[in-house]
Order: sequence, then C-alpha cells, then structure tokens
Amino acid sequence: MSSPQLATADVTPEREGTMRAIVQDRYGEADEVLREEEIPLPEIGDGDVLVRVRAAAVDRGVWHLMTGLAYLIRLAGYGVRAPKMRVRGTDVAGVVEAVGKDVSSFRAGDEVFGFGAGAFAEYAAAPADTLAPKPRNLTFAQAAAVPVSALTALQGVRDHGRVQPGQRVLVIGASGGVGTFAVQIAKAFGAEVTGVCSTSKVGLVRSLGADRVVDYTREDLARLGQRFDVVLDAGGNRSITVLRRSLAPHGTLVLIGGEDGGRWLGGMDRVLRAALVFAFSRQRLATYVCKENAADLVVLSELVESGAVKPVIDRTFPLGQVPAAITHLRDGHARGKVVIDLG
Repeated sequence: MSSPQLATADVTPEREGTMRAIVQDRYGEADEVLREEEIPLPEIGDGDVLVRVRAAAVDRGVWHLMTGLAYLIRLAGYGVRAPKMRVRGTDVAGVVEAVGKDVSSFRAGDEVFGFGAGAFAEYAAAPADTLAPKPRNLTFAQAAAVPVSALTALQGVRDHGRVQPGQRVLVIGASGGVGTFAVQIAKAFGAEVTGVCSTSKVGLVRSLGADRVVDYTREDLARLGQRFDVVLDAGGNRSITVLRRSLAPHGTLVLIGGEDGGRWLGGMDRVLRAALVFAFSRQRLATYVCKENAADLVVLSELVESGAVKPVIDRTFPLGQVPAAITHLRDGHARGKVVIDLG
C-alpha cells in the first residue's frame, strides 16, 4: 500500500499488502457471519492515525452492529441489507504505525488507546482526536477495556447524572462493562454507591468499592427502602415504574442501555416510554449517546493512573476467536470486559 497522505512514518515493506482481520458480509450471529480473512491495510486520511492493534475490546454495540439489530441501526446509516463496514470493533489499544500529514499529536511508536474503526484486525485507522496516550500503569489488554465502556460511565456519572459528593447513587448492572466503571467513577466523585448484580458477581462489585451490593435474585429493587439521588441503569431491563420509585423526589434517572425493546426499536422504545412518564414529573430523565473524544480519555487516564479506577477483564480471546468472545458476552457470562488480545 502507498499513500501520499502518510506522514512521520513512511510505509514500510512489512506493512505493504494485507493484514489478518475478522470480517462479515451479512448480518447475523457471530458463528454464522464472522470469519478470518486477509484484507488490505486500512488507508488513513490527513487527520488520522494508523494503529498496530495490540488489543481490542468487545461490547454490546459490537453485537448490535454485527446482527443489525435493532433494525433502527440499519436505517441510521450502517447498511440496510448488509453492513457497510466489514470489520467490527471500536475499542483499541496499540502502537502508532503512521499518521496523516495534519497530525502533530502523535508519532510512530507512541502507545495509544481510544476509538478505531475496525479494531478486530492487525491494524486499525482512527481519527487523531479519538485517541490518547495509553495509561502508563495498564497493559494493552487493560487499556483496550477502557474506551467505550468507561467513557459511557464517565459521561453518565459526570455530565448527565451530575453526581456530587455525598449523593446516593444506585448502579444497576454494576458487574457489566459500563457498570464496573460507573461504580468506581461515582465513588471517585464522592458518592455513596449501591450496586445491583446477580449472586455470583456480588464479590466483584463489592471489591470495586460499592458501599452496598444488592443481589437482585434475592432482594426486590422496589422494596429497598431507600431513595437515590441518581439511578444509573446500565442493565436495561427494569421497568420505568420501578426505577422512578427508587428515585428521590428530585432525583435523576440516567438510562444507559436497553435490550428488551424489540427488533425494530430496541432500547429506543424504552427511552420513548420513559420520556412520556417523566414529562410531568419533578424527577429528571437523562438519555444520551457516548461522545468519543480525546479529552475524556485523558480524564480517564488520570483516574486510572491515580488508582481510583481500574478496568475489570473477564476473559481474553485471540483474534481468531472473536466469534466465541462475542457469544460469551451476548450470553451474559461476562464480569466486566471481554478483550481480544493480539499480543
């Protein structure tokens, strides 16, 4: 491959040609549509960075884009009949291989993490403003576990929940990718945190610093006898009525995810219903889409390097086992993050 857009690091013979990647040409489940293939190296624009991928992470968004569910995703520009982009994966950690001519923030050899297009491959392209230097105290696998889940948690706690010191915060889905970060970030902001999870994950959530852990298989969320200033719902399957009853009179509900809205609208159905319920309430509803940006990655790096936040990795898989990794996450087995380790 040759391109006049590359700067700082020239294209080398070792990088010319192809790379290993996990690709798909139609929508479906992992074992039906994903396969390993040799494909051309990604091209980069003037403001982009080419990253040699050392690790990538799996999240629920990967499953949604792979299956094309809910159908609203296809209408949003990802491809109506088939995915426009063949390679899945967004969270990436690796080493800068080359940069576009307008990039001055990175150079070849820098260790970075952030958001890259097609991360389930040996190389991925990323806009420079969606990357940041890798936290010094993390491995590549740990760093790859951070971007989308931790940024979603940070923006939910800080920007939409507006969590303040001393407030009571309830995190539903506390053992998942977003939830494990939300518990830690809310604690770092000085909140009193209650985490909700299943029996087998109580110890994990307690180890993250939660002041109280609720096992939803044994305790009814509607009968906790406590109201919360902020409820962060990263589980996505509690009724809006139950969530409202858990809120203080002027509390805030932050909806982070939803998996039970059907094949057409998915979680958006739940968001619309919640908006109607909260329309005439003193309580506040917040919904959002994570904004990928380098500034928040730097904030997360500071929290990680200070010891206030640590990524939780459930399992790592090699590149060739991406289908198994996605299935593991889909089936609800993961405690924290699932990571693809390219070594």
